[in-house]
Order: sequence, then C-alpha cells, then structure tokens
Amino acid sequence: MSLENSGKNTYVVIVTYNAMSYIQKCLDSCVKQPIVIVDNNSSDDTVTFIKKHYPNVYLLPQKVNLGFGQANNLGIRFALEKGAEYVFLLNQDAYLKEGTLEKLIQVNQTFSEFGILSPIHLNGNGDRLDQNFSNYVSYRNNQNFYSDFIINKPLKAVYEVPFVNAAGWLLSKDVLDTVGGFDPIFFHYGEDDNYCQRAAYHGFKIGVVPTAFLLHDRENRTSKELEYGTKQYFERKSRSLKLKFADINLNNSKELAELILKRKKSRIKEYIKLDFKRVSYLNKEIEMLERIANEVRLSKEQNKIVGRNYLNNY
Repeated sequence: MSLENSGKNTYVVIVTYNAMSYIQKCLDSCVKQPIVIVDNNSSDDTVTFIKKHYPNVYLLPQKVNLGFGQANNLGIRFALEKGAEYVFLLNQDAYLKEGTLEKLIQVNQTFSEFGILSPIHLNGNGDRLDQNFSNYVSYRNNQNFYSDFIINKPLKAVYEVPFVNAAGWLLSKDVLDTVGGFDPIFFHYGEDDNYCQRAAYHGFKIGVVPTAFLLHDRENRTSKELEYGTKQYFERKSRSLKLKFADINLNNSKELAELILKRKKSRIKEYIKLDFKRVSYLNKEIEMLERIANEVRLSKEQNKIVGRNYLNNY
C-alpha cells in the first residue's frame, strides 16, 4: 500500500468531554483526515459546536461517560468498519503539527513491527518537551534518544520505548486485529500502560518518531492530594494495583493472593486492639483487592487471545 493511499485510510479518533477550551484547535490540526469523535456526555457546548462548525466529522455522542478507553474502543471499531488501515488516537487537548501523520505512517510501513507509534510531545506552546513525555524517552527507557540529539548524531527513524501515553498514538490495523482495544477494567488512566504491556506480549514494539510532533496543552494541571481512605483514594489505589497485576507479561497472581492474606491477618490484629477505624479501612481494602484479583485474572485470560477483543461490546 502506498503512503498516499494509506493516508486516506487513516482515521483520527478523538474522545471528548467538556472540550470547548481545546476542540477547535484540535480539530483544525487534523481536519484533512476522516475524524471520529466519541463524546462522553459533555455538559458544555462541545457537541453543539462540533455539529455546527465541523459537520463532516463522524460524531458519536454518548448518554453516559464511558471513560477514555471504552470511548476510544467505540471510535476504533467505527473506523475499522469504515475500512481504516490506521487509527490515530488524539487527545482533545493535543494538536498535530503539519505532516505528523504522514511521517508516522511512513515509519510504520518501513518498520511494521512497531504497532504503536507516537510523535514527540511538546508543551502547549511548542517551546519545550511535554514534562511527562520527557520521562518516557529517558536514558533508562532508551539510551540513544537524548544522546543523539545532544551529540548531534544522525537521528534514527524511530526510537523504541516501553511506554508512551496515548495522547497521540498511531495504531496499525495489524496491532488492532491482534491486541484488540483497551481493557474495560480501566475507566480513565492506566489503560494505555496496559495496552503497551499487551502489545509487547504479542510481539509488537512501541516507538517514538523524532521528526513528528504534537502539542499537548496540559501544563497548568496539577495532581490532587487525596485524603486517605476516601473513595477517590481507593480509586487511585485500585488503578495502580490493576496496572501492576494485570500486566500480561508477569506471573504475579501469587503476590496478590499473599497481599490479600496479609491484609486479612492485619484486620484480625486490629479487631483485637479494638481499632475499629482501622478495621473499617481494611475491610474496604480487602474488598477492593478481592475484586481486583478476579478482574485481573479474567483480564489476563482474555488478553492472551489474538483478536479484536473489547471492540465488539457495543
């Protein structure tokens, strides 16, 4: 397939949620491509704005918030049904630089073992690297990336990394047919880490293309300090544990079972000490851990199957 033809069969999938601050700049950066937007029940004017100003995009408004991964699955399935050879996942707060998709496609056609390709992520102004992205291409993850730039060595066409976040992913049809979509055990955050783990399990590489760029407009966001034991605290803890124990490349089910047993022993001790506040916390943690144990067991079984799992649930 030629680069020209593959470009026409590249669909951009964007998940929106209250995106009015970003959506015009985002869509203008990729408007030459077929675009599929899955809106996660925005409460602002996102849907109305898109209908009025971008009537040619495929807009799939939802009645509930599906989360990032499952909304993307819906968009990916739609694109594949339209005949997409590539799907490019783009965050609503990210903007493509000119020629980015063409460069990514060209690299994939030369290095087809890379199922996931990302451009370099700059900050919203385009004058620095995005802070989180700089960690993904650190010396630990790729010894050559920064060195080649600083020493002024010829740049490689692609730099392999174990992970890059899904703010801008080119996914080949091959990786989608083999790995499937995002795992539904993740609602928001962690689903892209998990997908990279699964891609690696099935023999695909993840890469960064140094000549392709996007702007990720998120510099002013800060992580909230969560109060110990709150619902939000357990949600974050649950996500972290799922990310660790759902890794299809690791055999760590025994470690999770031992952690549950350890917490149950701790609960008995706290009962004896009449520390019912601590008992209440441990009850919640044990319930969470047992739920996660079941979810990750089923997840690992499913993710060993080759095929478009998770893309046909709607």
